[in-house]
Amino acid sequence: MKSRILVVWIGSIFLSSLTFLSSCKKINEATELGDDLVPAVDNVHTFEVALNTVTNNVLFADTTLVGYYDLATLGDLNDPEFGHSHANTCFSISPSSFGRYPFIKNDGNLKIDSVVLSLSYQAAYGDTLNDGVQTLRVYEVDPNSGFNDTSYYRTYYKFSDPASDFATTGPELGSATFSIKHLQDSIPLTRPGDTTKVNNVVRIRLDNSLGARFTQYDSINGPNGGFYNDSIFRTLFRGFSVKADPTGNALSYFNLSDLTKTKLTVYFTYGTTDTSSFDFYHSTNGQSNYINRENGGNYLAYLNSGAGDQVYLQSTPGSYVNIKIPSLDALGNKTIHRAELVAIKIPSARDDIFTAPIQLMLDRKNSNTPDTVFMLEKDLIVDASGTAGFSSFGGRLLPDNTVRFNISRYIQSVLTRHVANDTLRIYAPLRTKVFNSTFHDYLPLAVNGQIAKGRLVLGGGTYPDSTMRLRLRIIYSDL
Repeated sequence: MKSRILVVWIGSIFLSSLTFLSSCKKINEATELGDDLVPAVDNVHTFEVALNTVTNNVLFADTTLVGYYDLATLGDLNDPEFGHSHANTCFSISPSSFGRYPFIKNDGNLKIDSVVLSLSYQAAYGDTLNDGVQTLRVYEVDPNSGFNDTSYYRTYYKFSDPASDFATTGPELGSATFSIKHLQDSIPLTRPGDTTKVNNVVRIRLDNSLGARFTQYDSINGPNGGFYNDSIFRTLFRGFSVKADPTGNALSYFNLSDLTKTKLTVYFTYGTTDTSSFDFYHSTNGQSNYINRENGGNYLAYLNSGAGDQVYLQSTPGSYVNIKIPSLDALGNKTIHRAELVAIKIPSARDDIFTAPIQLMLDRKNSNTPDTVFMLEKDLIVDASGTAGFSSFGGRLLPDNTVRFNISRYIQSVLTRHVANDTLRIYAPLRTKVFNSTFHDYLPLAVNGQIAKGRLVLGGGTYPDSTMRLRLRIIYSDL
C-alpha cells in the first residue's frame, strides 16, 4: 500500500474540518520507534495529526565550564556552512612525587637528555582524512596571567571566554606536526635495554632548558621548594599553553587526566648511569580550553535574519532553536497515545565531513520566567544515578535522516491538565543544567562527550517542502 502522510495546520480551521488519511507507514512507525502500545490509526477511534511549528535560530550565550575530566580540544577548522572554529588549551602539571629530589643529585654529573610532553589522543572531528595534518605549539603560561593562581585552584573556566586563552611567557618550548589518521599507529619508544610501543599519543619534544630549570628546584619548604608540595611548584611553573596552528581543518580531542599517556617526561643521566626519567602529570584541577567561533556561511545569515524555514544547530559553544506550537491550544481534550517532535535533516555544505552531534537536548522555556528552562521530566526520565534516558526520549539523528523526541506525557499535560504550552528549545550541549519540577531543583545532565563536536541543519517550521518541516506528530483518541 502506498503511504500517505497527513499534515494538518490547525489555526483558523477548526477540528471538524480536518481530513484524516490512513497510512500503513504511520501505523508501523510507532513500533519502529519502540512504542508497541500505540494503537493503529483507523480514523474511527484513533487519529493522527501533524501540527505546524514556528521556529527561529538563536545564538547560545554559553556558560559551560571546563571540568577536570573533560576532553580538551585543539585545532582549527573551516566549515563552509557554519564558519571558522579554533581551539587552544592550558593546563597545569604536578611532579609525580613530592618530598624527594628526583634527579639523584644536582651537580656537574647531571645531564638532561630530553624533555617530552605526551598528550593522550581520543577522537577527532572534521576532515581527518584529506586535511588532517595539525601542528601544536607549546608555551609556558605567564605566572601573572591569572591562571591557577593560589586562590584559583578550584576555578573552572568557560569554553567560550576569550580570557581563558591565557597569556604566555618566554619563547616557544617546542612543537609537533602530526597526521590525525596515523595517531592510532604504534610508535616505538627506545631506552637502553627497553623498547616499548605506544599509540594514540602525540609526543612533543620540548627544549631541554625546561628540564634544566626543574633540576634547580629542591625538596625543602622554601621559595624554591618545587618538589616539596604542589602549591610551591605552581608558583614556580604555572602550566602549559598548547596552541594549534590555523591549519588542518579538524579538531582533535585529548584526555589530559589520563595519567598513563598524558605527562611531561624529563629524561636524564647522572654520571655513568643509564638514562633515567621523571614524570609530571596533570593530576588536579587547573585547565582551560578556549574555543573561538567565528560564525559564517548560511548559519550567520540565519542568525542575523531570524528566518525560520531552516534550523541551524551548532554544538556548544553554538546555537539553539526556539519552537512554538500555537495550534496545540486548539486541539482540545484528547487521549494522547504518542506525541513526538519530528525534525528532518536537509542537505548542507560538507555535511559528510562536518557531521551531526551525537545527542540533541530538548527542554522548554516558560514565558513567565524567561531566564529559566525546564526539563520535560515526565518524558526524559533520570534514574537514581543521574543518568538521563535519552534512548526512549530521542534526540539522535536516525538512519532515515529524522530527529525525533517523544514528548507524549508533556503534550498530554498541556491538553488535559492545562500545563502551559511553552516555547520548546533544541540544542546540542556538552552538558546542561535544567530545572526539574518534580524534584524542585536544577539537575545537571551530561549530553555529549566532546565539546564543539557536531552541527546539523534541519527543515524549519516554514520550510518550502511541507514534508520536511519541523512538526509535532500526534496519535490520539477523542475522550
